[in-house]
Amino acid sequence: MYKIAVIPGDGIGKEVMEATLHVLEAIDVEFDYTFADAGDEYMEKTGVALPQETVDIVKSSQACLFGAAGESAADVIVKMRQELDLYVNLRPVKSYPGTKSLFDNLDFVIVRENTEGLYIGLEEETEEGATALRVTTRKAAEKICKYAFEYAKKTGRKKVTAVHKANVLKKTDGLFKETFYKVAEDYPDMELDDRYVDATAMFFITKPDMFDVIVTTNLFGDILSDEGAGLVGGLGLIPSANIGDKQGLFEPVHGSAPRIAGQGIANPSAMILSAVLMLDYLEENEAARKLENALVDVLAEGNVVTVDLGGSASTMEMAAEIRSKLEK
Repeated sequence: MYKIAVIPGDGIGKEVMEATLHVLEAIDVEFDYTFADAGDEYMEKTGVALPQETVDIVKSSQACLFGAAGESAADVIVKMRQELDLYVNLRPVKSYPGTKSLFDNLDFVIVRENTEGLYIGLEEETEEGATALRVTTRKAAEKICKYAFEYAKKTGRKKVTAVHKANVLKKTDGLFKETFYKVAEDYPDMELDDRYVDATAMFFITKPDMFDVIVTTNLFGDILSDEGAGLVGGLGLIPSANIGDKQGLFEPVHGSAPRIAGQGIANPSAMILSAVLMLDYLEENEAARKLENALVDVLAEGNVVTVDLGGSASTMEMAAEIRSKLEK
C-alpha cells in the first residue's frame, strides 16, 4: 500500500481531485491517502498559504497528488519544489483522440529544471526600476541533463534536445549548454542536438514532431510547456510531475480556474493523467497504462466528456465513465 499525500487546493483543484480519486478506486493498486491543506482558501483562514504540517506530510509520503493553487501558487508549489528539491518538472505533450489537438501524432516530453533560473525570486527595486537575478549552477544543470538522458533511455526514446539562449545569455545558458554536452558523453547511443528557445517556439508550430525529449531551464520550460499544451488541445489535457531524489509531486498544469470553479464542469483529464505519471513514478506501469487507456477510450468515443471537449458531461460524470472502462 502506497502512502500518498493529497492536496486538493483551490478552485477546480478540489473538483478534479475528487474525480481522480474516484477513478483510482478502480485500479489494482492500494493507496493510503493523507489529506493536507495549502492555497488561497487556507491562507484566507490562517494567513499562511503553505503550512509546515503540509510540507511534513509530503515528506513522509511516497508521492503527492496536488490539485491547484490560485494567487498563492508561488508561495505553495514553487516553495515546495525548492524545499523538497523537486528539481525535475516533467511535462508530456501528447496528442489524444477526440480533442482539439492541432496534430495527430505528437508525443514528446519537456524536462524542465525546477529550482533555479529567474524563478528563485531574487528581485529588487532600483532607482531606475527593478532587477532580477538569474541563477544557473553546474550541479543543477548536471542533474537535470542526466535525468533527461536517463528518462529517454528508460522510456525507449531516441533523442534529447537542449533548449537555451546561449548566444545572448553567454554565462548562464552557456554553462547549461556546455554541461549538456558533457553529460551526453555518457550516452553515446543517444541522438542529441541543441536549439535556441525562440527557434524552438517556432518549430513547435511548424515541425513539432522533430522533438522527443527536451531539456531546458526553468522559465523557458514553463513557457514552452504551455505552448505545447496549445498544440494538443489546451491546459485541460496536460499533466506534470515534480520529481526529486526522494519525493514526487503530481499536478495538472491548468491552475485553479476560478471562473468555472464550483460549476462541476472542469475537465478532469489533466489531473487523471497526473495520476498516470504518479503510477509510472511508483513503477506501477501496468496500472498506469490501463488508466491512460481508459481515459483515451472515453476521449475517443466523445459521448461522456466535459464542455471543453465538445460534450455536456459534468466532471464526475466523465470520471464515472472512465471508471466504468476500468471496471470492465
